[in-house]
Amino acid sequence: MSNTSPKFDASNLQDLDKVEAILSREKSRRSTENKLKYYKPYPKQNVFHMAGASHRERLFRAANQVGKTWAGGFEAAMHATGRYPDDWQGRTFDEPIAAWVGSPTGETLRDGPQRILLGRVGQHGTGTIPKDAVREKIPGRGVSDLIDTLVIKWGGGGDVQAPDSIIGLKSYVQGREKWQGETLHWVWFDEEPPEDIYTEGLTRTNVKQGSVWLTFTPLLGMSEVVRRFLLEPSPDRHDTNMTIEEAEHFTPEQRRQIIASYPAHEREARTKGVPILGSGRIFPVSEESIICEPFAIPNHFHRLGAMDFGWDHPFAAVELAWDADQDIVYVVKAHRLREATPVTHAAAIRSWGNLPWAWPRDGRRETLEGAGIALAQQYTDQALNMLPVHAQFDDGSVSVEAGLMDMLNRMETGKFKVFSTLLDWFEEFRLFHRKDGKVVKLGDDLLSATRYGVMMLRFAEQIYRRKEPRTRRTFWGVQGPSWMSG
Repeated sequence: MSNTSPKFDASNLQDLDKVEAILSREKSRRSTENKLKYYKPYPKQNVFHMAGASHRERLFRAANQVGKTWAGGFEAAMHATGRYPDDWQGRTFDEPIAAWVGSPTGETLRDGPQRILLGRVGQHGTGTIPKDAVREKIPGRGVSDLIDTLVIKWGGGGDVQAPDSIIGLKSYVQGREKWQGETLHWVWFDEEPPEDIYTEGLTRTNVKQGSVWLTFTPLLGMSEVVRRFLLEPSPDRHDTNMTIEEAEHFTPEQRRQIIASYPAHEREARTKGVPILGSGRIFPVSEESIICEPFAIPNHFHRLGAMDFGWDHPFAAVELAWDADQDIVYVVKAHRLREATPVTHAAAIRSWGNLPWAWPRDGRRETLEGAGIALAQQYTDQALNMLPVHAQFDDGSVSVEAGLMDMLNRMETGKFKVFSTLLDWFEEFRLFHRKDGKVVKLGDDLLSATRYGVMMLRFAEQIYRRKEPRTRRTFWGVQGPSWMSG
């Protein structure tokens, strides 16, 4: 029998190459004209999206060029088209939406959110809204290539007949009056709005109980809008902070170059999303100068716990490890929790070891939850070794300013370090500031606990040397704990 296998034909290979090229171009076209289908959010972008399910107001406070506007644009596209990913856990709308997108000027509207939603001028259909969903683009006035209104096909794609969503593009320079009158499902502010325009935008969503989200780098400092999210807690609000370190499209070398390129006074805002606080900042030192990687605490270090009581604002506790030989204080553990009892907090921090605990003078105050028992005694009753006196300096004074200056002096001289894993601690550190010369006592719970610990550092102990547990006694009684005598 003769071998009848077909001969290898070069022309067939050429045909195959042509087919593969066509398929490749088609795949590229689809991914370019339907970016929404291929959206894979970074972890912090996902946190921002998920928060929409339970919070009406959201701030995505982020570094420059890390993807905050893209996140805002992709969510806008989902709500406008009704095309949600199968694993979507954020807010959803089950009907066509009416919405507004805002930016400072007509130029920033065109070059920012409009470009994200549609693609660049001349390439419309390559943004976050799929090309087949864009029904109509109504031109704006006064700025070349600016769109005033987008009409978006809702409820599927292709040739599916569906009602339309409407997105209006508005600038802040139009003034508050132009932000009145409409009933909306959501508003997206790209770049920080004035407070009055933010309030008007939020009001437009009241009837629908809709969503408002903001995406910006806080270059305007601790403005009233930023203050609303960071210093006025509400179950309706959520703040997501994303730094340049969390942007996966930059290499480590690119991050270093970008960080070095910014002026010092803008660096933390542009790379970490920290509001520019200027002279109002209480600790004007860089994070890099105080941060350190976690390490096993040597036995010869002295250790001390410190707490700040709270209910409406969080209870906070830290553990300090003091290298007495070098006089360096390390913040090595942190716990922060709102609206929980001493039983809950004590259970969380008791595992840190049999530490002596510093506490503030309001620990003598009685609480309703404690049935008339002072706060410090409640923690003593939970087997925590509370120090016999509230936090104070050697001379008995309790000056807040003196405590802050002590911490600042240590930071500036390399005598104060914080483990890099304590993200909540650094969150407070970045925002701790003054207003009209006075310390803003909001969002400073872990920092307050740290200050009490530094004030009482003389009571820190080398835990491994203590053979027997300390005898606990009523902390305000005549006789203190046994370890305090002799």
